[in-house]
Amino acid sequence: MNINDITIEKMTAEHIDGLVKIENECFSKPWTHSGFENELTNDTANFLVAVYNKIEIGYIGFHIVLDEGYVANVAVLPEFRKCGVASVLLENALKICREKNLAFLSLEVRKSNENAISLYNKFGFEIVGERKNFYTTPTENAYIMTLYFT
Repeated sequence: MNINDITIEKMTAEHIDGLVKIENECFSKPWTHSGFENELTNDTANFLVAVYNKIEIGYIGFHIVLDEGYVANVAVLPEFRKCGVASVLLENALKICREKNLAFLSLEVRKSNENAISLYNKFGFEIVGERKNFYTTPTENAYIMTLYFT
């Protein structure tokens, strides 16, 4: 796969089945179809979908409240990881955050998820805190990572 062959699209109802598939492959507690449907009418929600050959291969979802951004999820199908898909999704999300003059974008990440932590570090996110037992199945602490724009 060539990274230039993927498109980044704003989530629509037509993407939801593909996003549920991604969730089921990537997470022990996946979002449901109705969970994604609810985000379509959530004024704070921004969900971007990476599409390759008309197939949803990844997405990033984040919420903007006033001048603050909070990432809900970043997920890429296992067979498309380490190809730059998450980087392209994050770049597009950061562009939106900068256009909206956000003060920061923050997220939680499993402490054991070295690949994700490395990606976020590459974009300038810093570890600013920790949430004890934030994740379940399995139980694990999370780092709070934040990128400040101002």
